[in-house]
Amino acid sequence: MSFLKPKTHIEQGDIVILYLSVNSMHAIEAVPTIVNKKGETIANIFQTPYGSLKVQSIIGVEYGSRVELSKGWAHVLQPNPELWTQTLPHRTQIIYTPDISMILHQLEVRPGAVIVESGTGSGSLSHYFLRALKPTGRLHTFDFHEARADQARDEFKRHGLGDFVTVYHRDVCNLGFTSELDGAADAVFLDLPAPDLAVPHAFKALKLSGGRFCSFSPCIEQSQRCINVLTKLGFNEICSMEVLQQESVIKTRSLPVIDLEFLKAPKSTERNPNDDIKSKEPKELKKYLTSSNPQVLPGHTGFLTFATLPPNIPKA
Repeated sequence: MSFLKPKTHIEQGDIVILYLSVNSMHAIEAVPTIVNKKGETIANIFQTPYGSLKVQSIIGVEYGSRVELSKGWAHVLQPNPELWTQTLPHRTQIIYTPDISMILHQLEVRPGAVIVESGTGSGSLSHYFLRALKPTGRLHTFDFHEARADQARDEFKRHGLGDFVTVYHRDVCNLGFTSELDGAADAVFLDLPAPDLAVPHAFKALKLSGGRFCSFSPCIEQSQRCINVLTKLGFNEICSMEVLQQESVIKTRSLPVIDLEFLKAPKSTERNPNDDIKSKEPKELKKYLTSSNPQVLPGHTGFLTFATLPPNIPKA
């Protein structure tokens, strides 16, 4: 139930983020025992580069606390979608925070919204949708792979989010989003190899009052085919973008101050011996806060295609 609401202390069954460093975090389940491959019930001991952790010892501990490992220490944090994205088990490639933030903004996801998503994949984006639309909204998420759909359904239940999401095993490109969802969605999101095949079904799923659409595609050709179908169906405000997060390098630098006093003095052909002495004097330094681009630039993730369905478009 770790994702449902803020908590102060770890309870048995919670998903906990074991924080070792910025680049080293692990999601663990707070249960005292586990069953090994031989079917034996054994103590739940989690191994890290800094030694082992007896998981039973963190039950009842306050979130944010420092816990001892056999060769070091770590912190235990309550999970949120940002931390879950960095620690979740990868069943598929996932979408990361820079793209997700733009998706949530452009789709206008808010409490009470009804969102249709395909495909579910590893559930990274789904957790962000659920946080934004709770407590009165609903997420309908689809995946054509039955095992992935079952794993996602079980995961949402264990995280305390099962009341806000319905998981479907269905090929939406060929079969569409069930007839129960026709005219029910405020927004539709697609992460599919051929999103253009699912656009007509997204058109049917959006409310008669209109709605927002988004498709994530690694290749620009996928985005182009998607835009062609969107245009034919009457969508407007169509645009494709690429989100590249770039952090500026901020440094304090000391720079010499240029002495321009010589410009005020009259020109003279006679050489002043004191000039050599002045030139050897230390120049005044002034500190400046500077910004520069990082040496390594972010790589390509994918293209986001957004569109708006205007209200009262006839749906055959």
